[in-house]
Amino acid sequence: MKKLLKDLINFFDQKKNLLKTKNIYLHEPSFDSLEKQYANECIKDGFLSSVGKKIELFEKQLSKFCNSKFAISTVNGTSALHLALKLVGVKHNDEVLLPTISFISTANSILYEGAIPHFVDVEMENFCVNHKKLEEYLNKITVVKKGKCYNKITKRAISALMVVHVFGHSAKMNELKKITKKFKLKLIEDAAEGLGSYYKNKHLGTIGDVGILSFNGNKIITTGGGGAILTKNKNYAKKAKSFSTNSKVKHKWEYIHNQIGYNYRMPNINAAIGLAQLTKINKFLKKKRKIYNEYKSFFKSYTEVRFLEEPSQCKSNNWLNAIVLNKNLKQKRNYIINILHKNKIFVRPVWKLLHKQSHLKLYPKMDLRNAEDLEKRIINLPSSASLSK
Repeated sequence: MKKLLKDLINFFDQKKNLLKTKNIYLHEPSFDSLEKQYANECIKDGFLSSVGKKIELFEKQLSKFCNSKFAISTVNGTSALHLALKLVGVKHNDEVLLPTISFISTANSILYEGAIPHFVDVEMENFCVNHKKLEEYLNKITVVKKGKCYNKITKRAISALMVVHVFGHSAKMNELKKITKKFKLKLIEDAAEGLGSYYKNKHLGTIGDVGILSFNGNKIITTGGGGAILTKNKNYAKKAKSFSTNSKVKHKWEYIHNQIGYNYRMPNINAAIGLAQLTKINKFLKKKRKIYNEYKSFFKSYTEVRFLEEPSQCKSNNWLNAIVLNKNLKQKRNYIINILHKNKIFVRPVWKLLHKQSHLKLYPKMDLRNAEDLEKRIINLPSSASLSK
């Protein structure tokens, strides 16, 4: 382990010298003059908020890049998840299945709708929903009546499965689609980290009933704060646009709202930044592929860790690279992180598991031994596109 740490620090010291920096951060955005130009155009036009040409252009370009029939921009990925649940018909007190390895927004969005998070385990291979364990679990605890799935233990309806594509790597979508069909569940893709990632040549977020993206400052492209809903369903797209604009009925001057709505529309100035970033997405993807290959080559020599590789049938954006420590080293995780931080190399652990968060502890869950094992052993590595210089 000492040799690995020493070599890893040397690896990043070379990066520091090349980049002329003292710090290696986890994931930084990359800007040039184009973002300033597009933002200044918004300021000049006077359209900064949720109305403007840049929003429509951004949605059009995003839809084209993802090969999604519709793309509806939102203020962040969390709001997109909330609307996705509404679109597929999740009701108050319904259960929604989701992996316990995810960012907190995945669970919180379910609570926003008054629904019940129900935590499921993950694959050791890719950290995404474990389809084999999930099917066995649902066979045991559910019954399908009149086209709806019910939890035999809680007596509540289970209405959807929310799949998370962790660190930009795809879940096994074909197998998961079969499960949702068998158990009459809607399929939501949390592809917050998945812009530029594909499963069997289909962009993540376009395979289920609804998908979402995030453009937070640490994502592969950023709008500052922002997200989007992807769908092929015209009715869903129309509803998403309405919900995100406070359900305002179109009128020249009247303020008429026909149902509860949400102020979730992406501001024009954020869309301007996103539009500039989208022109460089392929450049970012190439750089991140190079970083991924550097890490893969580096860690090949060390038996103490497993480098998270691109899953089969997946072309990943390599958003955030990760290593998994051997089981006998899991007590060393925080020590390793601390040493690297002292050397200004800002790695991080995986998120604290959702079912362990204080406000989520009492919700239903299956056996989660894979996730609980991985939580203690995952370390995320710096993955900014600029590292490939």
